[in-house]
Amino acid sequence: MDKLLIRGGRTLGGEVLVSGAKNAALPELCAALLTDQPVTLHNVPRLQDVTTMLKLVRNMGVTAERSENADGSGTVRLDAGDLTNLEAPYELVKTMRASVLALGPLLARFGRAKVSLPGGCGIGSRPVDQHIKGMQAMGAEIVVEHGYMLAKLPAGRTRLMGARILTDMVTVTGTENFLMAAALAEGETLLENAAQEPEIVDLAEMLIKMGAKIDGHGTSQIRIQGVDKLHGCEHAVVADRIEAGTFLCAVAATGGEVFLRHARADHLDAVIDKLRDAGCDVKSVEGGVRIASKGGPTLKAQAFRTTEYPGFPTDMQAQFMALNCVAQGSAAVTETIFENRFMHVNELVRLGASIHVDGRLALIEGGAELSGATVMATDLRASASLVIAGLVADGETMVDRIYHLDRGYDRIEAKLRGLGADISRVTGAAA
Repeated sequence: MDKLLIRGGRTLGGEVLVSGAKNAALPELCAALLTDQPVTLHNVPRLQDVTTMLKLVRNMGVTAERSENADGSGTVRLDAGDLTNLEAPYELVKTMRASVLALGPLLARFGRAKVSLPGGCGIGSRPVDQHIKGMQAMGAEIVVEHGYMLAKLPAGRTRLMGARILTDMVTVTGTENFLMAAALAEGETLLENAAQEPEIVDLAEMLIKMGAKIDGHGTSQIRIQGVDKLHGCEHAVVADRIEAGTFLCAVAATGGEVFLRHARADHLDAVIDKLRDAGCDVKSVEGGVRIASKGGPTLKAQAFRTTEYPGFPTDMQAQFMALNCVAQGSAAVTETIFENRFMHVNELVRLGASIHVDGRLALIEGGAELSGATVMATDLRASASLVIAGLVADGETMVDRIYHLDRGYDRIEAKLRGLGADISRVTGAAA
């Protein structure tokens, strides 16, 4: 099992290329199921979740070819013209909950689907009941048997029906599933309480290139006029705002000056506002974002509360908490999205952080002098927080279970090494 070995204490400097967003690439790979024509996606990150999604669509009969570009980005060409298998099996879904995104496209194009219920999630409950309710509102008949959602259109119907869908909560994957399903439904679909994330907007823009009629994406109310057929397209995946935010927090904590190519400041307003309040110089410049910091001990810890976009993202909570540990002063962090998303706290404490957790509230006493230790990643973003802490800590930090990290960060150790960090991957028996 691979690990990361970090020798802390170095400032970061230079330029880093921000990869395509995992949370846009995954639904966009599923969107290729909506057409029998070829789809080409550019700027696809090299991630374990992307590999799993490619396995899933290939298992259905999709031709999917990946090539690597000179700048390190990837291009994937998909052709679902001969799709034969309408099942997303448990063996693949259990390793990646985003596999549920196959439900909408399969129902919309073929009128039936068999999709496994996802397994448990380490950071909390992510129920699929909203997906089921939305598809039922569009006329689908769905039963859950033996761990699978069995979905089909009623007898005599060939298409889903447009509907008003008001979810009980803001759900990103639910909004994505409904967008894709509604694109081929008969009539108009109105999504209320829709997720507003940039990845939703990017998926909608891809669907529009395929011939979909969508208005209001990026707001809480999205209107889709269904069309009879979608065609192929060529689309570049939007830059990953969470990867960009992770690098911003890393530079803030270690000190230094870094240019993040392709980063979008307008997708990170809440995080950048907190970094500026902490004392960092963060600027939106042509082609990306530039940050300069004198390091954690010169910064002021910041309180924040996670919430749906455009608020402070839950996916940046752990990384900013690592920064707060070495900044000056105390700060309260409230997690409102997932009930178990403080599992990184005990590992940060092993490195010398001072954090007290009470339910969904974490109180951080800043100014900690971190020292290297062996720590264990518990989920994707927790892994990133431990890397940031390790970059600051005195001595060696070994981060175990980095398969979590590989799910969502494209060669993070190589990118950090390019910025001057002393970090390496320990593989095989050496790990």
